[in-house]
Amino acid sequence: MRDLRIVFMGTPDFAVFTLKTIVEAGFKVVGVITAPDKPAGRGRKLQESAVKKYAMEQGLKVLQPVNLKSEAFLEELRALQANLQVVVAFRMLPEVVWKMPEYGTFNLHASLLPQYRGAAPINWAIINGEKETGVSTFFIDEKIDTGEMILQEKVNIDRDENAGSLHDKLMTTGASLVVKTLKALEEGPVETIPQKDAGELKSAHKLTRENTRIDWEQSLETIYNHIRGLSPFPTAWTMLTNLGEEVMLKIYDCEPEFSDHTEVPGKIILEDKKVKVSVKNGFLLLKEIQLPGKRKMAIKDLLNGYNFSPAAKVV
Repeated sequence: MRDLRIVFMGTPDFAVFTLKTIVEAGFKVVGVITAPDKPAGRGRKLQESAVKKYAMEQGLKVLQPVNLKSEAFLEELRALQANLQVVVAFRMLPEVVWKMPEYGTFNLHASLLPQYRGAAPINWAIINGEKETGVSTFFIDEKIDTGEMILQEKVNIDRDENAGSLHDKLMTTGASLVVKTLKALEEGPVETIPQKDAGELKSAHKLTRENTRIDWEQSLETIYNHIRGLSPFPTAWTMLTNLGEEVMLKIYDCEPEFSDHTEVPGKIILEDKKVKVSVKNGFLLLKEIQLPGKRKMAIKDLLNGYNFSPAAKVV
């Protein structure tokens, strides 16, 4: 039986749940690496990462390097005498870091690798209309998300799933998979599976202002998947033209309504205190949206103080 000495690397809430699960499973975490504190909010006060907050509460040693290649950081990392590193939602590591521990460095990725390598696997799985996704643990190598796989677990994507609910499902499943991986590594060397790049590989590339904008010429199914795949963050958006103004409209929640009609795509239709947008093969019923300078709100609340003209449309 190996005596694991773990360094954990991660930053957001997704990573906290895994760290908490590792600690509660009784594994020895000798150090936590997370992002430096960043100014946030109106007062620009320094905000600690979610991982740092939890690690400090647990009395764990925390390092927050700006430069992962700096000799000062590498010396501190070596001093922890870890023999295994676990990475969840952190930045790309230089070879000198991931090669350091005796038993290697493994990563948790929120997809069924080799599919959806990259920064936004949860969002793209929904945007592309997948029925299932999952989590994978793999040993890090010099490329992004390409190392030999250790374990995988599938997760179903529900019809009305959004990125927020799928994030939470994968967060809990992923934490459990990391503990299974640690238990296997505790027993000794594990059998790994090389990733095969055969067939069509779908990317989980970075989300941008351009690829989060809604294209109203697409099918209803495609637009519905796009919106739920970006909700609640970073959120699908469009431009609303109404009463001589053009403003950005963010859409958080909607419902598809399949039907034949002759309306042009993007036309806004008011019907029984409901707001619908026409698309090629039906209508998109808006349920929760946000206008500039306003809070996120349900459509029924918006209609209490906001008027749509007969010529209103989204583009």
